[in-house]
Formats: sequence, structure tokens, C-alpha cells
Amino acid sequence: MQTTTSPQAQFRTVAGVRIRYADSGGSQGSTVLLTSPWPESVYAFAPIWPSLADHARLFAIDLPGFGGSERRDELLSPRAMGRFLADLIAEVDMGRPHIVAPDVGTSAALFAAAAHPERIASVTVGTGGAAVPIELGEPLRSWVLDPDLDKYRTMDPRAIVNVAIDTIAGGVPDDIRADYLDCYDGDRFVESMRYVRRYPEELPELAKLLPQISTPVTIINGRHDRVVPPANAEFLDERLPNSRVVLIEGGHFIWEEAPTEYAAIILDSINGNWA
Repeated sequence: MQTTTSPQAQFRTVAGVRIRYADSGGSQGSTVLLTSPWPESVYAFAPIWPSLADHARLFAIDLPGFGGSERRDELLSPRAMGRFLADLIAEVDMGRPHIVAPDVGTSAALFAAAAHPERIASVTVGTGGAAVPIELGEPLRSWVLDPDLDKYRTMDPRAIVNVAIDTIAGGVPDDIRADYLDCYDGDRFVESMRYVRRYPEELPELAKLLPQISTPVTIINGRHDRVVPPANAEFLDERLPNSRVVLIEGGHFIWEEAPTEYAAIILDSINGNWA
């Protein structure tokens, strides 16, 4: 299969769920499974795609209920999404991939590593809620903890996505912004909130599992991330037995704000270069 130098979204059914994904192809020995951040899509990885595709096969997905993938309410929790990731790895026959799961993928990837260490070579996470008690900035903190979900149904999802994307230093191309907006139009955004609203219940469960995770874990966070402060990365690093934290000068969307540095850290993790 010829290597692609940018994400090319397509669809397939995995574990009974229609997902949107991008596969770089190529004959490299390693596979990197990337899960897209919220409220973005597989195109969030466009800035790092060429650098990584030179060294590994890339398989990026929009998690069920996020991006352009089908929603299944029973999968909208970190633990359930971790099971889905393990099923995906087995069904797509990736071998033992390196998982790169920023933002909402953080907790799901760690649940997967706890349950199925034999299926995962390494994990790179960060910018995702992890700390117990909850340590999140606004508006995410309210989206997680507000007891009334219905009041958010009156929000304009396109306005929310636009506001989020406008915080990215340097911006994003118009076609990628349009994809993000389309992915969360209608009720897609408010329904995706169900996932993070499971944090109060499931992050304490994950915290108990962290000391048992032997898989190498790299935690990348924006030093100036006000939505998911670095305290979440530090919480993970203090409890994981085989981890490191790397702070990047930037805000929340560091894969787009500092793609060269972000890709370099991923490649170091794949190669086991933690110096």
C-alpha cells in the first residue's frame, strides 16, 4: 500500500460501529494508532502526518461519537472506549501499535493499556482529564460537572467549535475548520459531552489502575493549557510506574500549535528514546 502524506478520511465498520479513519499505508514495521481530539477529527493530525508517516504506518480514527464516526451511547465513557480500542486493534490486525491518544483519548487509552497490555507497545497521551479530584478549566469543567445536560441543547455547536478552534495559535486551514464544524453540527456536540460527563465516576476507577500499567507512557501537555492544566499530566506521572511528562510551550491544541515538537516526542516514544 502506498504511503499517504496527509490524512485521507474513509469509513469502515469495526466492532459493529461505523467509524471514520485515515490509514497512511506503507510498509514500515511499526503502527501508530491515533485517536482524534475533541472537538476535532482525524484532520487534527494533518500537521504531524508527514513526519510520522516517514517512520510508521499511521491509523487515525475518530472515536465513536466523535468527529465523523457513528455514535453508540454505550461507548460514551472512558472505560467502554478503552474496550473499543482493544477490539479495534485486534480486528484491524495492527500487531502491537503505539497509541497516540490526546485529549478525550487519554483515559480510554490508559484503560485499554490496563486491561490489555499485550496488545499495546506504548502510549502517548495528555491534555485529557485525569486528575482526581477533577482539575479542569472552563468551559470544560462545567460541561463535566453541571448536573443539567439538557440546557446545553440550546447552544449553537458551530459557535462552540469556532471559539475552541480560534484559540489555536496560527489557526487551522479553512477546509479543516469546516470539517470540525460539520462533525459536531446538530446534536453531535451535546451528545458527545456524555463522554466527559463520565469523568467523575470513571477517573477514580482509572486512578486505582494506574500503578498496574507497565506499558511505557509519555504524557504531553501544553504548559499554558487552561482547559486541561498540566496538573493532570503530573497526576498521571506520579502514579504510572513507567512514564515521563513533556511540557510544550503552548495551549491546549499542541498537536497543531507545535507540530514539529509534538511529532518528535512521539517518534522518541516509539523508538524508546526517553533521554
